[in-house]
Amino acid sequence: MPVVRVSFSCSPAGFSESISEILGDVSILTAAGESVMIKDLWDQEEGVAVVALLRHFGCICCWELASTLKESKSRFDSAGVKLVAVGVGTPENARILAERLPFPMDSLYADPDRKAYDVLGVYYGFGRTFFNRASASVFSRFGALKKVWKNYTIKATPDDRSSILQQGGIFVFKGKQLLYARKDKGTGDHAPLEEVLNICSG
Repeated sequence: MPVVRVSFSCSPAGFSESISEILGDVSILTAAGESVMIKDLWDQEEGVAVVALLRHFGCICCWELASTLKESKSRFDSAGVKLVAVGVGTPENARILAERLPFPMDSLYADPDRKAYDVLGVYYGFGRTFFNRASASVFSRFGALKKVWKNYTIKATPDDRSSILQQGGIFVFKGKQLLYARKDKGTGDHAPLEEVLNICSG
């Protein structure tokens, strides 16, 4: 079993030992609109996967996170890691992000009913979205936000406006074992990508 060198806030502690099996039975949609079970997205014995929950497809901070993930995809690929980026919204919303950012369509999935978010217990609510202190970290990434702004469109926002209150997070699995879990405390409070990459290569 690999040694997981993470801080307490990123530890899988508090999750059921069967969390991967529960999550695996959740169905989400590809950007093309096809239904797929999460357990079918990576080898459930030894495969390593990064499951990145992006909030909703119309969130500019999530476009910035998606851009960062895309820039690091070659590192994930070389390490044999499957990238699974999930956003709240429809496949049509997902395709807007994929085409305009751009982002690889085969790594992007839609969860219109927020089923994966509910299973993983990521945060939701007005206060978390608009007034959490953790959101202040986004100001340190102004350059990255400016970079994605030129292609950004609010048209990717889901019609269900309650979706904008959903927070995201990043989770790393090896087979059915949860190695790493970090829930965004507020909008734009993303996991440090180097931390995620270190877990994947550890």
